[in-house]
Amino acid sequence: LIEPKSDLGAELFSKLAGQSYKSFAAACVISPKKPTQTDNIAQMLEPLFQALELTKRFLIVNGNTVKDQRIRQLLTELDECFYGDCIKPENWRAVQIASQMALSESRFLHLFSAQMGISWRPFLLWRRMMCAMQSLINNTSATEAAHLAGFSDSAHLSRTFRNNFGMTIRQALTLFK
Repeated sequence: LIEPKSDLGAELFSKLAGQSYKSFAAACVISPKKPTQTDNIAQMLEPLFQALELTKRFLIVNGNTVKDQRIRQLLTELDECFYGDCIKPENWRAVQIASQMALSESRFLHLFSAQMGISWRPFLLWRRMMCAMQSLINNTSATEAAHLAGFSDSAHLSRTFRNNFGMTIRQALTLFK
């Protein structure tokens, strides 16, 4: 599930020519365990990128392409959501993060966009949807998953998910199972 407003999302949209999704049988193997600093995620995703005829420039991985240490640290904190309890995003406002980084809000937003190839708000929304999806995969109720990820209810999560990915959460869950 790729954030559609990212550079990669735009490229995939053009490559998939109107299809809302495409499945690949064993195109890549990603372990459910938390990745370590020595794991090469780019290498694990390389078969998928080859199948889609994408260059590695679209692959943003914390240690590989994000140069700013503060942004890498932020991504590491956000990654905790995928491997444990979801971090409710109430403290993820740009002004708060900028303050923690000793930056102005506008400087943080510019830096994040330059490093990640996507603006903060769409990225955060995508991460929240991924946290909710991970909770659902772990057999959490839809309402609880929505609340954990900062959505008002499961209907809000469902609408947002469908608007972003062009499929229902149930369809996405079927792809993951």
